[in-house]
Amino acid sequence: MVEAARAAGAPVVWTTSAFSPAELDTLPWLVKVPGMRGLAEGSPSVALDTRLPVGERDHVLTKKGVSAFFETGLAAFLTAAGVDTVLVCGATTSGCVRATAVDAAQSGFGVLVPRECVGDRADGPHEANLFDIGAKYGDVITLGDALGYLKEIA
Repeated sequence: MVEAARAAGAPVVWTTSAFSPAELDTLPWLVKVPGMRGLAEGSPSVALDTRLPVGERDHVLTKKGVSAFFETGLAAFLTAAGVDTVLVCGATTSGCVRATAVDAAQSGFGVLVPRECVGDRADGPHEANLFDIGAKYGDVITLGDALGYLKEIA
């Protein structure tokens, strides 16, 4: 998917979540999900997986919330780059993927979610959120359709 996006001239954006010591003590969702407190800025746990093909021209955003759009400047960047549709991939379907799809739609972007490029801890939340994304915020498509879309816009 990443190589196809690059070949199409589409920007590639990666996200990570990381929190400062002050944020660890003030963000309510870190109280609800205490495991997230391990995502301290500068720690190995917030580094992108070395198996990912991150390129030097890719954008890497550090999130403080669930959505890639929440206070990251992503919408402004995509608008400046002439993007009208986003392909949302990653984990977790019931969290970051869904929140990003919702915020992308609310920001005026078309949303495509390739089914094979998202995942969750359990099938129930995964399928329920794909259903919801498809019903309200975008289109849940196959990887083949996503690759075809990228070829079409190239």
